[in-house]
Amino acid sequence: MYFEGQMVEDLEEKLVLLGSEARFDLCGSCFGGESRIRHPRGGWIYPVALPDGRRVPVLKILLSNECIHNCFYCANRAGRPSLRATFVPEELARLFMNLYWRGLVQGLFLSSAVFREPSRTMEDMIKVAEILRSRYRFPGYIHLKVLPEVGFDFVEEAAKFATRISVNLEAPSQEHLRRIAPEKDFARIFEKFFWFRELQMRGELRGGFTTQFVVGAAGEKDREILKVAAVLYREFQAQRVYYSAFQPVVGTPLEDMPGVSTWREHRLYQADFLIRKYGFSFEEIPLRGDGNLFLSKDPKTVWALQHPEYFPVEVHRAPYEVLIRVPGIGPETAKSILKLRRQGV
Repeated sequence: MYFEGQMVEDLEEKLVLLGSEARFDLCGSCFGGESRIRHPRGGWIYPVALPDGRRVPVLKILLSNECIHNCFYCANRAGRPSLRATFVPEELARLFMNLYWRGLVQGLFLSSAVFREPSRTMEDMIKVAEILRSRYRFPGYIHLKVLPEVGFDFVEEAAKFATRISVNLEAPSQEHLRRIAPEKDFARIFEKFFWFRELQMRGELRGGFTTQFVVGAAGEKDREILKVAAVLYREFQAQRVYYSAFQPVVGTPLEDMPGVSTWREHRLYQADFLIRKYGFSFEEIPLRGDGNLFLSKDPKTVWALQHPEYFPVEVHRAPYEVLIRVPGIGPETAKSILKLRRQGV
Protein backbone atom coordinates (compact mmCIF):
# COMPACT_ATOMS: atom_id res chain seq x y z
CA MET A 1 0.00 0.00 0.00
CA TYR A 2 1.56 3.28 -1.13
CA PHE A 3 -0.78 5.66 0.61
CA GLU A 4 -2.44 6.17 3.95
CA GLY A 5 -6.01 7.29 4.37
CA GLN A 6 -9.64 6.29 4.28
CA MET A 7 -11.13 5.60 0.85
CA VAL A 8 -14.20 7.50 -0.35
CA GLU A 9 -16.61 5.52 -2.52
CA ASP A 10 -19.75 7.68 -2.66
CA LEU A 11 -19.98 9.57 -5.96
CA GLU A 12 -21.13 12.83 -4.38
CA GLU A 13 -18.31 12.72 -1.85
CA LYS A 14 -15.79 12.01 -4.61
CA LEU A 15 -16.97 15.08 -6.49
CA VAL A 16 -16.58 17.23 -3.39
CA LEU A 17 -13.13 15.88 -2.51
CA LEU A 18 -11.53 15.65 -5.95
CA GLY A 19 -13.07 18.90 -7.15
CA SER A 20 -11.68 20.74 -4.14
CA GLU A 21 -8.20 19.21 -4.38
CA ALA A 22 -7.88 20.12 -8.05
CA ARG A 23 -7.53 23.77 -6.97
CA PHE A 24 -3.74 23.43 -6.83
CA ASP A 25 -3.55 23.06 -10.63
CA LEU A 26 -3.95 26.35 -12.48
CA CYS A 27 -5.64 26.74 -15.84
CA GLY A 28 -7.01 29.45 -18.08
CA SER A 29 -7.87 32.42 -15.90
CA CYS A 30 -8.01 30.38 -12.71
CA PHE A 31 -4.91 31.91 -11.16
CA GLY A 32 -5.40 34.34 -8.33
CA GLY A 33 -8.56 32.61 -7.14
CA GLU A 34 -10.92 34.97 -8.92
CA SER A 35 -14.13 34.15 -10.71
CA ARG A 36 -14.44 30.59 -9.52
CA ILE A 37 -17.59 29.12 -8.06
CA ARG A 38 -18.27 26.03 -6.07
CA HIS A 39 -21.16 24.08 -7.46
CA PRO A 40 -23.71 23.00 -4.84
CA ARG A 41 -22.85 19.37 -5.60
CA GLY A 42 -19.20 19.99 -4.82
CA GLY A 43 -16.97 20.43 -7.86
CA TRP A 44 -15.10 23.59 -8.67
CA ILE A 45 -16.11 25.39 -11.85
CA TYR A 46 -13.76 27.99 -13.31
CA PRO A 47 -13.87 30.38 -16.28
CA VAL A 48 -11.18 29.48 -18.81
CA ALA A 49 -10.01 31.46 -21.83
CA LEU A 50 -10.12 29.19 -24.87
CA PRO A 51 -7.66 29.35 -27.78
CA ASP A 52 -10.23 31.36 -29.77
CA GLY A 53 -10.55 33.95 -27.00
CA ARG A 54 -13.93 32.85 -25.61
CA ARG A 55 -14.32 32.29 -21.87
CA VAL A 56 -16.29 29.25 -20.77
CA PRO A 57 -17.04 27.56 -17.42
CA VAL A 58 -14.84 24.50 -16.91
CA LEU A 59 -15.05 21.71 -14.34
CA LYS A 60 -11.59 21.27 -12.82
CA ILE A 61 -11.19 17.94 -11.07
CA LEU A 62 -8.76 15.15 -10.22
CA LEU A 63 -9.23 11.62 -11.49
CA SER A 64 -7.62 10.48 -8.23
CA ASN A 65 -5.84 11.88 -5.19
CA GLU A 66 -4.19 8.55 -4.34
CA CYS A 67 -0.47 8.98 -4.97
CA ILE A 68 2.66 6.84 -4.94
CA HIS A 69 4.91 9.93 -4.72
CA ASN A 70 5.99 11.94 -1.69
CA CYS A 71 6.51 15.49 -3.00
CA PHE A 72 7.29 17.63 0.03
CA TYR A 73 4.75 20.39 -0.75
CA CYS A 74 1.81 18.33 -1.96
CA ALA A 75 -1.43 17.69 -0.08
CA ASN A 76 -1.79 14.36 -1.91
CA ARG A 77 1.66 12.96 -1.02
CA ALA A 78 1.61 9.25 -0.18
CA GLY A 79 2.74 9.68 3.41
CA ARG A 80 0.05 12.18 4.39
CA PRO A 81 -3.02 10.67 6.10
CA SER A 82 -6.11 12.00 4.34
CA LEU A 83 -9.29 10.98 2.58
CA ARG A 84 -8.58 9.30 -0.75
CA ALA A 85 -10.78 8.79 -3.80
CA THR A 86 -10.49 7.63 -7.40
CA PHE A 87 -12.98 7.91 -10.25
CA VAL A 88 -13.53 5.12 -12.74
CA PRO A 89 -13.24 6.74 -16.23
CA GLU A 90 -16.84 5.93 -17.21
CA GLU A 91 -18.05 7.30 -13.90
CA LEU A 92 -16.30 10.65 -14.29
CA ALA A 93 -17.29 11.00 -17.95
CA ARG A 94 -20.94 10.43 -17.08
CA LEU A 95 -20.77 12.88 -14.17
CA PHE A 96 -19.25 15.56 -16.41
CA MET A 97 -21.84 15.07 -19.13
CA ASN A 98 -24.65 15.46 -16.60
CA LEU A 99 -23.21 18.86 -15.66
CA TYR A 100 -22.76 19.72 -19.35
CA TRP A 101 -26.33 18.77 -20.29
CA ARG A 102 -27.60 20.94 -17.45
CA GLY A 103 -25.68 23.92 -18.85
CA LEU A 104 -23.37 24.24 -15.84
CA VAL A 105 -20.06 23.57 -17.63
CA GLN A 106 -18.70 23.72 -21.15
CA GLY A 107 -15.30 22.17 -20.61
CA LEU A 108 -13.17 19.83 -18.51
CA PHE A 109 -9.75 20.28 -16.90
CA LEU A 110 -8.56 16.85 -15.77
CA SER A 111 -5.50 16.22 -13.62
CA SER A 112 -4.58 13.42 -11.27
CA ALA A 113 -2.23 12.15 -8.62
CA VAL A 114 -0.28 9.05 -9.68
CA PHE A 115 -2.13 6.01 -8.34
CA ARG A 116 -0.73 2.49 -8.81
CA GLU A 117 1.70 3.54 -11.55
CA PRO A 118 1.98 6.42 -14.07
CA SER A 119 1.03 4.58 -17.26
CA ARG A 120 -2.16 3.17 -15.74
CA THR A 121 -3.14 6.58 -14.40
CA MET A 122 -2.49 8.30 -17.74
CA GLU A 123 -4.44 5.59 -19.57
CA ASP A 124 -7.46 6.24 -17.37
CA MET A 125 -7.23 10.02 -17.87
CA ILE A 126 -7.08 9.58 -21.63
CA LYS A 127 -9.97 7.11 -21.41
CA VAL A 128 -12.16 9.81 -19.84
CA ALA A 129 -11.45 12.14 -22.77
CA GLU A 130 -11.97 9.35 -25.29
CA ILE A 131 -15.36 8.47 -23.81
CA LEU A 132 -16.43 12.11 -23.92
CA ARG A 133 -15.40 12.51 -27.56
CA SER A 134 -16.41 9.11 -28.96
CA ARG A 135 -19.38 7.96 -26.89
CA TYR A 136 -20.95 11.28 -25.95
CA ARG A 137 -19.71 13.32 -28.93
CA PHE A 138 -18.70 16.15 -26.61
CA PRO A 139 -17.34 18.93 -28.87
CA GLY A 140 -16.01 21.33 -26.23
CA TYR A 141 -12.84 22.12 -24.35
CA ILE A 142 -10.79 19.34 -22.71
CA HIS A 143 -7.50 20.01 -20.93
CA LEU A 144 -5.46 16.94 -19.93
CA LYS A 145 -2.57 17.06 -17.50
CA VAL A 146 0.32 14.88 -18.71
CA LEU A 147 2.13 12.91 -16.02
CA PRO A 148 5.92 13.49 -16.00
CA GLU A 149 6.85 9.80 -16.18
CA VAL A 150 4.89 8.70 -19.27
CA GLY A 151 6.30 8.17 -22.75
CA PHE A 152 5.63 9.91 -26.05
CA ASP A 153 2.91 7.46 -27.09
CA PHE A 154 0.76 8.58 -24.16
CA VAL A 155 1.31 12.25 -25.00
CA GLU A 156 0.43 11.61 -28.63
CA GLU A 157 -2.72 9.74 -27.61
CA ALA A 158 -3.75 12.50 -25.20
CA ALA A 159 -3.42 15.07 -27.99
CA LYS A 160 -5.96 13.14 -30.09
CA PHE A 161 -8.73 13.93 -27.63
CA ALA A 162 -7.59 17.01 -25.69
CA THR A 163 -7.90 20.62 -26.79
CA ARG A 164 -4.89 21.52 -24.66
CA ILE A 165 -2.36 19.56 -22.61
CA SER A 166 0.11 20.49 -19.90
CA VAL A 167 2.83 19.19 -17.62
CA ASN A 168 3.90 20.85 -14.38
CA LEU A 169 7.57 21.81 -14.34
CA GLU A 170 7.22 23.01 -10.72
CA ALA A 171 10.80 24.36 -10.41
CA PRO A 172 13.35 26.00 -12.76
CA SER A 173 16.13 23.40 -12.39
CA GLN A 174 16.92 19.89 -11.18
CA GLU A 175 18.63 21.35 -8.13
CA HIS A 176 15.50 23.23 -7.11
CA LEU A 177 13.15 20.37 -7.99
CA ARG A 178 15.16 18.00 -5.79
CA ARG A 179 14.44 20.21 -2.78
CA ILE A 180 10.67 19.83 -3.09
CA ALA A 181 10.13 16.65 -5.14
CA PRO A 182 13.22 14.40 -4.92
CA GLU A 183 11.51 11.57 -6.81
CA LYS A 184 10.99 13.72 -9.92
CA ASP A 185 13.43 14.19 -12.79
CA PHE A 186 13.64 17.72 -14.23
CA ALA A 187 15.14 16.56 -17.55
CA ARG A 188 12.38 14.00 -18.02
CA ILE A 189 9.71 16.63 -17.41
CA PHE A 190 11.37 19.15 -19.72
CA GLU A 191 11.56 16.50 -22.43
CA LYS A 192 7.79 16.74 -22.70
CA PHE A 193 8.11 20.26 -24.12
CA PHE A 194 10.05 18.90 -27.10
CA TRP A 195 7.25 16.40 -27.67
CA PHE A 196 4.61 19.09 -27.34
CA ARG A 197 6.45 21.23 -29.88
CA GLU A 198 6.60 18.33 -32.31
CA LEU A 199 2.87 17.76 -32.00
CA GLN A 200 2.21 21.47 -32.53
CA MET A 201 4.36 21.47 -35.67
CA ARG A 202 2.37 18.48 -36.94
CA GLY A 203 -0.89 20.32 -36.26
CA GLU A 204 -1.97 17.73 -33.69
CA LEU A 205 -2.12 19.99 -30.63
CA ARG A 206 -4.72 22.57 -31.55
CA GLY A 207 -4.86 24.41 -28.21
CA GLY A 208 -1.16 24.30 -27.41
CA PHE A 209 0.31 23.53 -24.00
CA THR A 210 0.90 25.15 -20.63
CA THR A 211 3.01 24.56 -17.54
CA GLN A 212 3.16 25.67 -13.91
CA PHE A 213 5.73 26.64 -11.27
CA VAL A 214 5.38 26.36 -7.50
CA VAL A 215 6.85 29.71 -6.46
CA GLY A 216 9.14 30.00 -3.46
CA ALA A 217 9.13 26.48 -2.06
CA ALA A 218 12.56 25.57 -3.45
CA GLY A 219 14.38 28.84 -2.74
CA GLU A 220 14.54 29.77 -6.41
CA LYS A 221 14.81 33.36 -7.64
CA ASP A 222 12.36 35.10 -9.95
CA ARG A 223 15.23 35.49 -12.39
CA GLU A 224 15.56 31.69 -12.64
CA ILE A 225 11.83 31.16 -13.12
CA LEU A 226 11.43 33.86 -15.77
CA LYS A 227 14.49 32.70 -17.68
CA VAL A 228 12.92 29.26 -18.15
CA ALA A 229 9.52 30.80 -18.95
CA ALA A 230 11.09 32.98 -21.65
CA VAL A 231 12.67 29.89 -23.23
CA LEU A 232 9.34 28.08 -23.21
CA TYR A 233 7.65 30.99 -24.98
CA ARG A 234 10.44 31.65 -27.45
CA GLU A 235 11.63 28.14 -28.30
CA PHE A 236 8.57 25.99 -27.65
CA GLN A 237 5.64 28.38 -28.26
CA ALA A 238 4.02 27.67 -24.89
CA GLN A 239 0.52 29.12 -24.59
CA ARG A 240 0.88 30.06 -20.94
CA VAL A 241 3.13 29.64 -17.94
CA TYR A 242 1.36 29.74 -14.57
CA TYR A 243 2.78 30.70 -11.20
CA SER A 244 1.43 29.41 -7.90
CA ALA A 245 2.72 31.03 -4.70
CA PHE A 246 3.70 28.27 -2.28
CA GLN A 247 1.36 27.85 0.67
CA PRO A 248 2.23 25.24 3.32
CA VAL A 249 -0.03 22.23 3.80
CA VAL A 250 -0.42 20.63 7.22
CA GLY A 251 0.99 17.12 7.33
CA THR A 252 3.74 17.72 4.78
CA PRO A 253 7.51 18.19 5.34
CA LEU A 254 7.14 21.88 4.42
CA GLU A 255 4.23 22.61 6.76
CA ASP A 256 6.35 24.96 8.90
CA MET A 257 7.74 26.94 5.96
CA PRO A 258 6.15 30.40 5.67
CA GLY A 259 3.83 30.92 2.74
CA VAL A 260 4.96 33.01 -0.22
CA SER A 261 3.38 36.42 -0.74
CA THR A 262 0.76 36.52 -3.46
CA TRP A 263 2.36 39.84 -4.45
CA ARG A 264 5.35 37.86 -5.68
CA GLU A 265 3.03 35.69 -7.74
CA HIS A 266 1.32 38.82 -9.09
CA ARG A 267 4.62 40.43 -10.11
CA LEU A 268 5.66 37.25 -11.90
CA TYR A 269 2.46 37.35 -13.93
CA GLN A 270 3.13 41.00 -14.82
CA ALA A 271 6.69 40.19 -15.91
CA ASP A 272 5.38 37.21 -17.85
CA PHE A 273 2.97 39.50 -19.71
CA LEU A 274 5.84 41.79 -20.65
CA ILE A 275 7.67 38.85 -22.20
CA ARG A 276 4.63 37.22 -23.78
CA LYS A 277 2.61 40.24 -24.96
CA TYR A 278 4.78 43.37 -24.83
CA GLY A 279 7.90 42.33 -26.70
CA PHE A 280 10.27 42.49 -23.73
CA SER A 281 13.17 40.07 -23.67
CA PHE A 282 14.03 38.23 -20.47
CA GLU A 283 17.17 40.35 -20.15
CA GLU A 284 15.06 43.54 -20.08
CA ILE A 285 12.97 42.52 -17.06
CA PRO A 286 14.16 44.71 -14.13
CA LEU A 287 15.28 42.74 -11.09
CA ARG A 288 16.59 43.59 -7.67
CA GLY A 289 20.13 42.73 -6.69
CA ASP A 290 18.95 39.46 -5.14
CA GLY A 291 17.49 38.25 -8.45
CA ASN A 292 13.85 38.85 -7.55
CA LEU A 293 11.29 41.28 -8.94
CA PHE A 294 10.52 44.54 -7.17
CA LEU A 295 7.38 44.12 -5.07
CA SER A 296 6.73 47.83 -4.55
CA LYS A 297 6.18 48.64 -8.26
CA ASP A 298 5.11 46.70 -11.31
CA PRO A 299 7.99 45.67 -13.61
CA LYS A 300 6.86 47.87 -16.51
CA THR A 301 6.97 50.98 -14.32
CA VAL A 302 10.36 49.97 -12.91
CA TRP A 303 11.71 49.52 -16.44
CA ALA A 304 10.43 52.98 -17.43
CA LEU A 305 12.05 54.59 -14.37
CA GLN A 306 15.34 52.88 -15.21
CA HIS A 307 15.25 54.09 -18.84
CA PRO A 308 14.57 57.86 -18.82
CA GLU A 309 16.28 58.10 -22.23
CA TYR A 310 13.25 56.33 -23.72
CA PHE A 311 10.90 59.17 -22.77
CA PRO A 312 9.00 61.27 -23.61
CA VAL A 313 7.29 59.28 -26.35
CA GLU A 314 5.64 61.12 -29.23
CA VAL A 315 2.22 59.45 -29.21
CA HIS A 316 1.30 60.79 -32.65
CA ARG A 317 4.34 59.21 -34.30
CA ALA A 318 5.60 56.33 -32.17
CA PRO A 319 5.19 52.80 -33.59
CA TYR A 320 3.25 50.11 -31.77
CA GLU A 321 6.40 48.53 -30.28
CA VAL A 322 7.29 51.83 -28.61
CA LEU A 323 3.78 52.71 -27.45
CA ILE A 324 3.25 49.49 -25.50
CA ARG A 325 6.33 50.19 -23.39
CA VAL A 326 4.73 53.31 -21.96
CA PRO A 327 3.24 52.66 -18.49
CA GLY A 328 -0.54 52.75 -18.73
CA ILE A 329 -0.63 51.80 -22.42
CA GLY A 330 -1.38 48.17 -23.18
CA PRO A 331 -1.79 46.33 -26.49
CA GLU A 332 -5.44 47.32 -26.97
CA THR A 333 -4.82 50.99 -26.17
CA ALA A 334 -1.81 51.04 -28.49
CA LYS A 335 -3.89 49.52 -31.30
CA SER A 336 -6.62 52.11 -30.70
CA ILE A 337 -4.07 54.93 -30.94
CA LEU A 338 -2.77 53.57 -34.24
CA LYS A 339 -6.33 53.23 -35.56
CA LEU A 340 -7.15 56.83 -34.63
CA ARG A 341 -3.95 58.01 -36.31
CA ARG A 342 -4.88 56.22 -39.52
CA GLN A 343 -8.25 57.97 -39.37
CA GLY A 344 -6.50 61.31 -39.04
CA VAL A 345 -7.71 61.99 -35.51
